[in-house]
Amino acid sequence: MRRVLAALAVVGALAAGFLYIQSAKPGWWERLWYPLSYATIVRGHARNYDLDPALLAAVIYQESKFRADSRSSSGAIGLMQLLPDTAKGIALHTGGSRFRIADLYDPEINVRYGCWYLRHLLQKYGDEKTALAAYNAGQANVDGWRARGVGIQFAETRHYVRRVEQLKTIYRHAYGRELGA
Repeated sequence: MRRVLAALAVVGALAAGFLYIQSAKPGWWERLWYPLSYATIVRGHARNYDLDPALLAAVIYQESKFRADSRSSSGAIGLMQLLPDTAKGIALHTGGSRFRIADLYDPEINVRYGCWYLRHLLQKYGDEKTALAAYNAGQANVDGWRARGVGIQFAETRHYVRRVEQLKTIYRHAYGRELGA
């Protein structure tokens, strides 16, 4: 009986410690749960496309968890989960002439194209939440919602926008210095 009580006390103490750390969210804890891979690429392209580097890190985390080989069921590829047709359009728009789908697995190219696209959406819509909605649901959907004077109509997209905004705060807190945020 004493061993059971002692084990319960240890488990209780560990649980209390875990809950404290989870609520306090020290930077090292957030870094443990929310990695920042490709920091040099993220910083460089964020600067080049005048994007908040914490926002860029948040989009990448939400899209792929920083896995360069990620591929969705809809065919989106890489860190920023770009559809090949979207990426081909970006490549042509930015002066490229030899786009290959395999390029999307290259972190540098994928993030460069994704940053161009995110900057384009921010300029088109004028606010971050609408740009994020378009990144997730597509411009045609967002344009339709705006034309009808309604908000984001997809629950998944509303969740996506909220989650990216939360992640932006986490990345700014955990990696502010490294990101230059």
